Amino acid sequence: MPEFRDTILAVDDTPESLGLLTEVLEKAGLTVLVARDGETALSLLDEITPDLVLMDAVMPGLGGFETCRRLKQMPRSSHLPVIFMTGLSESEHVIEGLAAGGVDYITKPIVIDELLARIRVHLANARRAYRALTALDATGRCLLATDEEGQILWCTPQAEQLLAAWLVLGTSLAPEIAARFRALRHEPGKGARSITLDTGIRQLECIYLSRAGPNEFLYRLTEAEPAEGAEILKETLTLTARESEVLVWLAAGKSNRDISDILRISPRTVNKHLEQIFAKLGVENRAAAAVVAVRALSTRL
Repeated sequence: MPEFRDTILAVDDTPESLGLLTEVLEKAGLTVLVARDGETALSLLDEITPDLVLMDAVMPGLGGFETCRRLKQMPRSSHLPVIFMTGLSESEHVIEGLAAGGVDYITKPIVIDELLARIRVHLANARRAYRALTALDATGRCLLATDEEGQILWCTPQAEQLLAAWLVLGTSLAPEIAARFRALRHEPGKGARSITLDTGIRQLECIYLSRAGPNEFLYRLTEAEPAEGAEILKETLTLTARESEVLVWLAAGKSNRDISDILRISPRTVNKHLEQIFAKLGVENRAAAAVVAVRALSTRL
């Protein structure tokens, strides 16, 4: 087995600082990615998820504090610990860095041993937190938390996949959806406690659970069977009831294993139904069958 190495994203506009950080961190057994500005850092985070971010607070263009705020709005990277590195040492700057989402604040010149010690502590804390999210995800707990405005603070990986159709630029809930999340936060008995999001192919029930912090509200997602869509496919494409159920979940992007779990049938049975579906639709693969299903649904819903 190859040795596991944590990955650190170092963001600093000074080449000398990046060179020093790279040398020190790699000697400590860490993999280092570098970015010279906030925009580049955010672009990197669209492609890869590091384990921790070292962020210079003062940079031309998008500063470190604003970069951190945007990073924390991205579901894929909202869990990442961010350590600020800066010459700004006034209390107001420390407070601003922590308010932006940072977990720690180191003033320059940096003491290397102190930096490495802090990195190890925050990596360990982040691993524990992420394992908890992954465990929730593995047991089917699709959870997310939003802020006062209804925007995502964090979510389990499975919840992020379910919400994909309602995310703008892959990071934020569409304004009308965020408003619906906000509307759920009523006192008990004074309003709806759940909403339904429906694309015709995928339907989600979103339930408000509780307030988790001063600016953190917890929700649970459950995926409902798109019964109407299955009935449309049955009538339009001359399929059996079970074939239409398999096809509607296929069109929703589910794997054979997912469909097997959802419909409580064996993966072998799913394969047999897919063979019949392909034959009836005159297609050769899953992608082509999904296209036929989406077209059929879009003309009827």
